Amino acid sequence: MDFVDTNYEPGENDLICLFRVEPSENYSFEEAISNVAKESSVGTWTHIGTVNERAKRIKARVYELDEPYAKVAYPQELFELDNIPQVLSSVAGNVFGMKLLKNLRLEDIQFPPEMIEKFKGPQVGLEGIRDIFSVQDRPMLGTIVKPKLGLGPKGHADVAYRAWKGGLDIVKDDENLSSMTFNTFEKRVDETMRLKEKAEKETGEKKEYMGNITAPVSEMKKRADYLIGKGSNYVMIDIITIGWSALQEMREYLEGKDVVIHCHRAGHAAFTRNRKHGVSMLTVAKLTRLIGGDQLHIGTAGVGKMEGDEEKVLRIEEAVETKKTTGSEYKLKQDWKNIKKTFAVASGGLHPGDIPGLVERMGKDIVAQFGGGCHGHPDGTEAGARAIRQACGAVMDGRSLDEAASGNKELKRALEKWKG
Repeated sequence: MDFVDTNYEPGENDLICLFRVEPSENYSFEEAISNVAKESSVGTWTHIGTVNERAKRIKARVYELDEPYAKVAYPQELFELDNIPQVLSSVAGNVFGMKLLKNLRLEDIQFPPEMIEKFKGPQVGLEGIRDIFSVQDRPMLGTIVKPKLGLGPKGHADVAYRAWKGGLDIVKDDENLSSMTFNTFEKRVDETMRLKEKAEKETGEKKEYMGNITAPVSEMKKRADYLIGKGSNYVMIDIITIGWSALQEMREYLEGKDVVIHCHRAGHAAFTRNRKHGVSMLTVAKLTRLIGGDQLHIGTAGVGKMEGDEEKVLRIEEAVETKKTTGSEYKLKQDWKNIKKTFAVASGGLHPGDIPGLVERMGKDIVAQFGGGCHGHPDGTEAGARAIRQACGAVMDGRSLDEAASGNKELKRALEKWKG
């Protein structure tokens, strides 16, 4: 079978993948991508006599070539449409291990309408999250309790309280904090939710706590129920390490409970960072929105400590929030139908002085999270939170941070430390 057909017009029911292909020595680009289409659909490495007419009809087709990029169309009959692991076992499975490829990267994916209809997407989504907090005209502001590990339940709750008291909306667990002997999940939730209520009464603002429920699925369900029983509207899950099927199951389990699933991407860079090989963060983001992640870490567009250039991060933000940005000409379009928007989270090495650049690049529809950039303030966590809120207010009012700092000592001290 010939898997390259540049005359082929993809149908509405095709799943489309954009690959970046680098063949091994002695193989042509066309030969390499042809074998990708073959291996990821109906073919194998040698001629076989068991190929029937159906197999010929539903084979993948390489329909656009522009070295090193190629687009491949997959008839939806190749997939169990509500089974993300099976889909990825096809388009992002054995293909990465073939010897005729030096490098292969799944850059983008476009889902057919019938596949979109199999999923519910985010239960709350961007607009719903803003409604929870009654905040519409600025970024949502949050922090991660630091240090990552070492605090007990009361110490953890105290840090959270100081951040809320200083003006932040959200406090979350770090990605590797689950239920340790020195900080068990239930005790941490009890203490933190108690102080959340206190902070709400004192500030008159809605506050939220993202408890990290990452664990085997049966335990995640118990932990989600515990958080909900304590009045939380959020759960946090490390979606890469738990796997796509676990995220699917948790989205189904939480149906009707109006709970936000905050998706941490810990571990993604193991396969997304190499720009020549692996799977892009853009693909991860689209899968997360399809399955039902309400919030997703996507990077900071070149601000802060994490890798991720501006164009790449903005393309991801467009995918999860249906924004219009200037991205690569190879970008695949996606009609999300009734799938709600996932709220983009910017996190990683941010401090108050980064807010102007962050908003200029990513807009106000972000959840901006500050770890060390809050707790590392010279006067402590509460002052750090105040500095973040002051910086955000200045940006929303169209004022410079230097101007705002003249009347806000917390912001002034933060800029002196981090901006020199």
